[in-house]
Amino acid sequence: MDQLKITVVQSDVTEIEADVLVVNLFEGVTSPRGATGAVDSALGGLISELISDGEISGSASELTLIHTPNSAYPNFKPSRVLIAGLGSNKGFNTDSARKVSAAVIRKLRVVGVQNAAMIVHGAGIGNLDASSSAQAVVEGVLLGAYRFLKYRTTDKKRKSDLAHLIVVESDSAKISSIEVGVDRGIAYSEAEVLARDLVNEPANKLSPSDLADTAIRVATENGLECTVLEEADVTALGMGAFLGVSQGGPRPLKFIHLTYEGDKPNAENNLWLIGKGITFDSGGISLKPGAGMGKMKGDMGGGASVIAAIQAISRLKPQLNVHVVCAATDNMPGGSAQRPGDVVTAMNGMTIEIDNTDAEGRLTLADAIGYAKSKDAVRIVDVATLTGAARVALGDGVSPVFGNDDELLNAVLETSETVGEPMWRLPLDSVTKRQNASNIADLKNTGGRGGGSTTAAHFIADFAGDTPWVHIDVAATSMLDSTRGWMTAGATGVPTRSLIELAMKLGK
Repeated sequence: MDQLKITVVQSDVTEIEADVLVVNLFEGVTSPRGATGAVDSALGGLISELISDGEISGSASELTLIHTPNSAYPNFKPSRVLIAGLGSNKGFNTDSARKVSAAVIRKLRVVGVQNAAMIVHGAGIGNLDASSSAQAVVEGVLLGAYRFLKYRTTDKKRKSDLAHLIVVESDSAKISSIEVGVDRGIAYSEAEVLARDLVNEPANKLSPSDLADTAIRVATENGLECTVLEEADVTALGMGAFLGVSQGGPRPLKFIHLTYEGDKPNAENNLWLIGKGITFDSGGISLKPGAGMGKMKGDMGGGASVIAAIQAISRLKPQLNVHVVCAATDNMPGGSAQRPGDVVTAMNGMTIEIDNTDAEGRLTLADAIGYAKSKDAVRIVDVATLTGAARVALGDGVSPVFGNDDELLNAVLETSETVGEPMWRLPLDSVTKRQNASNIADLKNTGGRGGGSTTAAHFIADFAGDTPWVHIDVAATSMLDSTRGWMTAGATGVPTRSLIELAMKLGK
């Protein structure tokens, strides 16, 4: 969306000057209280009357717009009131606040509103912490309003986005907490929007070089160190797995390393975020079917999420050293492409039989993890649009995760729940591990059809070794065909906010 100005104001909601004032109502409430009650009173009990008549129920994301002309209500300044239904009070959480805020912002766009005021949903009888609920509201607004319109030139009927949102609260004791939540919500959302923008870019507009340029820009704007290794550099480091993937396409590879030093005296207090960066995946010689191949522009979703995450991390400043790595390249079937049956040697010396060239992401991750370990990585989290089997296993609403360290795994799962990006742990069992065995090399890059997400994770685990490591497979969750709450159709940005939250948790 266009740049949205968000301000926090302490005020009586009836005194706020805005085109629309957004208040809320839980399901089953017949006599509104709090901010909604104050509005009801100023309107002579109109909201209560509409509830009694059955026109307002408070059901989740129900939106009721009321015109409040000054001639009729001289003591009420907002021009209109929007009643947002919150659903049941039982189980109301930050996800609920995000969803209703997303519905609200899209409604305001349809109405053509430029200036709106909104209370913090859930911070009253919803029993949510004021800061957390404010963050959720802002995330719902900014992410729910997202549109990728960069290449749309003929849409004459397009409605403009909201220009100014006032977050209004009457209780002065809550203002500072709300301001903290708003600031965090902006940082988290702007990062996830960046990830969405990168994934939504067509492959002819986003090459490995373009992805590297984005990383350099993020570094420059936020005081980060950025190193970009070229083909000669990764060759010297022995990254044969990464080089094998890149050799079929004409666009030069880029190995991107971003560094945030939030605890510089303690270099061992580090977290490495590694993202798959395949800017277009044709499958290589093992060519993918044509149907749906266009979505393979998004095969760099993992790389996009880690680059975007460090943008927010650098602004929020956790006491933690965070490194971001993305091995960026295309996977193409050119005349020099690697072949099924080839053997490559990874940076750590392990040999890999190429069973299928479409299992390329794990090869790039192998060398990225090898690089991280050579730099004394203490904790590693990798993110990749890795396997179609992830969708078969869990659908497109939950990302499977794997790992070798319960403490780090639990931290990832907890943070994903906090931000509303669901994940589920799957096992690394001994049976599926055997499927990666090779007769001529240390291992194969595929393990057959059964347990495809797990065999891919086993492959990566062999390179992580004893270093605490978690793998997040976002193949099904990084893009959606239709809008779902604050996740709009197209790129979702998942799991950018989970990674930010993880860094904040570890860096307390």
